[in-house]
Amino acid sequence: MYLIVVGAGKIGSNFIELATKDGNDVVVIEEDEHVANEVADEYDCRVLNADAAQDEVLVDAGIEKADAVISTTNRDSANIMVILLAQEPDVPSLVSVVRDPEHDDIFGKIGVNVIENPQRLIADYLYHSVRYPAVKDFMDIGKQTELVQITVDEGAPVAGVDLTTARRQGLVTEDTVVVAVERGDEVLTPKGNTELRAGDVVTVFVNETNMDDAVGSFSVNDNGN
Repeated sequence: MYLIVVGAGKIGSNFIELATKDGNDVVVIEEDEHVANEVADEYDCRVLNADAAQDEVLVDAGIEKADAVISTTNRDSANIMVILLAQEPDVPSLVSVVRDPEHDDIFGKIGVNVIENPQRLIADYLYHSVRYPAVKDFMDIGKQTELVQITVDEGAPVAGVDLTTARRQGLVTEDTVVVAVERGDEVLTPKGNTELRAGDVVTVFVNETNMDDAVGSFSVNDNGN
């Protein structure tokens, strides 16, 4: 893919690293000359030391052939301007960081895929790490549902139990759907006779109101209980 990344701060540079490692054609627009030079030295990408909101900068970046524009500056006003400029060439995918949640509606109205306030995401992650130590990773799906990865503890209620039995015993409720089981280098598609074992990394959809019970079934000691 041909990607234009505006802003090379912490979020932008992490995205640039992932995108270049995956073999994408990446163009970076960064106002700060020092940061622009660092990015040019570190990553296999083209870097423009310029203001993306200035006339012709996005054109110079090759926006007419871009598959996506990703704006990650620390100013919502700058991100909005970039997205508005990128709409005219009809770029297929427009993505932006939103720093102030009060601006969510504005970004929604201009038709951009929004990356939630980064500080809020970090806070959510830290809170989950403290409240549910057994959870390896999580993602909010809608307002009340989360996708979480949980490692099955030795001695956990579900350890050594197949999914049909676990559901019959109430260890896996109707609001908890096991979608994948990672066992070593193998990823299993769970079925009723799939037995969960200590050390398995289980990916589940769970209603957040039942998070305590769900996590408690997969772990021995958890602060959520």
